[in-house]
Amino acid sequence: MSRTPSRQDFDTYMIPTYAPQDAIIVRGKGSRVWDQDDNEYVDFAGGIAVNALGHAHPELLEALKTQADKVWHVSNVFTNEPALKLARALVDLTFADKVFLCQSGTEANEAAFKLARRYAHDRFGEDKYGIVSFRQSFHGRSFFTVSVGGQEKYSNGFGPKPAGIEHGVFNDLESARALINDKTCAVVVEPVQGEGGVRPATQAFLEGLRQLCDEHDALLIFDEVQCGMGRTGDLYAYMQYDVVPDILTSAKAIGGGFPLAAMLTTSDVAEAFQPGVHGSTYGGNPLAAAVGYAAVSCIATPEVLEGVAERSRLFREHLERLNQQYDIFSDVRGAGLLLGAELKGALKGRARDVMKAAMDQQLMMLVAGTDVLRFAPSLIIEPKDIEDGMMRLEKAIKTLL
Repeated sequence: MSRTPSRQDFDTYMIPTYAPQDAIIVRGKGSRVWDQDDNEYVDFAGGIAVNALGHAHPELLEALKTQADKVWHVSNVFTNEPALKLARALVDLTFADKVFLCQSGTEANEAAFKLARRYAHDRFGEDKYGIVSFRQSFHGRSFFTVSVGGQEKYSNGFGPKPAGIEHGVFNDLESARALINDKTCAVVVEPVQGEGGVRPATQAFLEGLRQLCDEHDALLIFDEVQCGMGRTGDLYAYMQYDVVPDILTSAKAIGGGFPLAAMLTTSDVAEAFQPGVHGSTYGGNPLAAAVGYAAVSCIATPEVLEGVAERSRLFREHLERLNQQYDIFSDVRGAGLLLGAELKGALKGRARDVMKAAMDQQLMMLVAGTDVLRFAPSLIIEPKDIEDGMMRLEKAIKTLL
């Protein structure tokens, strides 16, 4: 039992739902991590927008260690202090009146979609259950959430899909207008599509969706699992657009690396969920909630939020320099520290090749589809780490040209 695990163990013992890189990361500090051979990597991936405060942040570590000496789990038969503190903080910081705590973006979105349907059922009758989503969206991996998501490659092959789900064209208000009617219970949208290519919504699109939902007594759901919790430079992206949803889902960065998620809504909508209607065994777990409260408290500060814009500028400047030299990007887009660089020319369709080459240069990267390099680093990444990482990215690109 004391044998050191190897990458081969993944292929031997794990169900192959992933194809991880060869390196096994064993420790991290800030925006640097080290593998089993003590090779150092710059982290531009942030655990897929999860490690908003980097690795081993002292305030998160202290929160975890302190809570670990108290109580780890009590189930939803009881409540606990960290969960109550976190819920109150989220209410105080947002439009919401009520919070449902869970473990993942999938769970948060599953709860949101169920809540929307239950609310409509109770208020308007059983025929009002339609959900309008958008192509290339991503809302989770449960069968319900993956069906609401707008990428059939994730939902096909599992039998009949849940009824009443339609997909419009992102940023095309007329496409949405054609689908939304009095049988629609909810419209769900990512203010910045993440997996779908790092595409920000336009102001007119989100404002139009809000108006259409109001006209048809439908709820507007913002999926801010990836773009929320400081990543755009505001605590949540809806604040930048000044468009307030009825339900908001939050995960990833909200736990700073500890599995945690939340669904936020108003008191009126929340009334549709009564005891026994929905739940999560680990939801509001004291360890997760304690770390989450520390993470939210750190992120929701002017120092962190205002620093996102400067770091975003540095990333864009480096990407522009690379593009001027190698002419490889057709577009650099996104918001704050959720950025996408769309590849063209010799690298078009080769995003995963770039990611692999970057790993060879000791840089951790993400992609969004076959053509887009995705950047979702720590919100407090040091400028020196950005510079070093971009030097490594340039070396990786040169090996492919």
